[in-house]
This record gives sequence, structure tokens and C-alpha cells, in this order.
Amino acid sequence: MANLEVVLKEAMSIEGAIGVALVDFTSGMTLATAGGSAELDLTVAAAGNTDVIRAKLRTIEMLKLPDGIEDILITLDTQYHLIRPLHSRAGDGLFLYLALNKGRANLALARHRLRLVEESLEL
Repeated sequence: MANLEVVLKEAMSIEGAIGVALVDFTSGMTLATAGGSAELDLTVAAAGNTDVIRAKLRTIEMLKLPDGIEDILITLDTQYHLIRPLHSRAGDGLFLYLALNKGRANLALARHRLRLVEESLEL
């Protein structure tokens, strides 16, 4: 298990990573970030993505699906945005948000590496 700073650094080593955040989707608060840019305010983006997660969870509940969210992918013209809820007991209500440069990222590898990052996270 790795601490938060190490885990965020590992996420930033994913090819094409622009920024990463750990977010509490119950409150919309960003707990930690790494990276980002003038064009991508991670705090604003992470807070906005809490609505995405909440909406999907409500939809799953209304449909009475037995499934949970593995991850959510948002594809923009120049970026991928990955939202990955944490599945550990300590991570309940939290998600990792990773923004990637679409031209430099390997999406399948990024999803795999983000899953590994989640598994190594120590809260």
C-alpha cells in the first residue's frame, strides 16, 4: 500500500497524463491533486464530475441494476477524462479523476494503470 502523494505521482506517470485528483463525491471536495494546467483547473473539473458520478449512481439505482461503476470515460476532442470510484471500504464515497491528452495516451493502458493505482492507494 502506498501513501497518497506516491499514488498521485504514479498516476501522473501514466502516458499522456495532464492531471489527477482524489475527490469526495458526497461533498464535491477535492482532497488531493497532482498536475493540471492553466486550461484544466483540477478542482473545478473534479467538483463538476461529482455530478456525473451521482447521476450515474442514481440511474443504476432506479434501474435496480446489481452493478457498480468500474469507471466512467468522457471523451473530448483533445482529452480523455477517466473517473474511477474507489472500491475499498476506506475509499467509500471517493473517486480518482484522471485527465489525459488524447493524442499521447493509450486509453486501454491508462485504464489498467489507474486500476493498479487505485489498488495501491492507502487511506
